[in-house]
Amino acid sequence: MEVVEVLEEVKKFFSEHLSPIHKIISIETTDNGWDVFVEVIEESDYMKSHAKDQIVGTYHIQLNQSMKIIAFKRQGLRQRSSIPKD
Repeated sequence: MEVVEVLEEVKKFFSEHLSPIHKIISIETTDNGWDVFVEVIEESDYMKSHAKDQIVGTYHIQLNQSMKIIAFKRQGLRQRSSIPKD
């Protein structure tokens, strides 16, 4: 059940403070909590108005054992139509 709680916490945080999550890439446990990697659509209105492909941001989120977000960082940007790099 913890994974579901982690997902809900991350979705809530991104919806309130950044942009809704487009895709959840991975969830991993760590010694101190959880690492989550997600993709978020960036600047979708701007890109639509200029007939350009959407930009996807990849984020790394860290949660502690109490499932509180303690850090997040954008790892990169790519066009939505491009193939993600591993």
